[in-house]
Amino acid sequence: MIGKLIGAGVGAALGKETRKIGGPTGAILGAVAVPLVTRLRIPALLALAGGGYLAKRLADKSTAPATPTTPTTPPA
Repeated sequence: MIGKLIGAGVGAALGKETRKIGGPTGAILGAVAVPLVTRLRIPALLALAGGGYLAKRLADKSTAPATPTTPTTPPA
């Protein structure tokens, strides 16, 4: 029970910082995530963490501005 409350608090705090998830939605997701994470095994948790890391890297890469290329000038 305490774990669900802590998860809801963390989810609400994270939900306030994101545009797509509001505070109450984050609280619900946090409360639901706690029992699911406690039932997962270590390999599943590592795969979930790795997948989240890769998804974040891909999302950051797609939103990052393209670096401008400098034209090379021939030596004079």
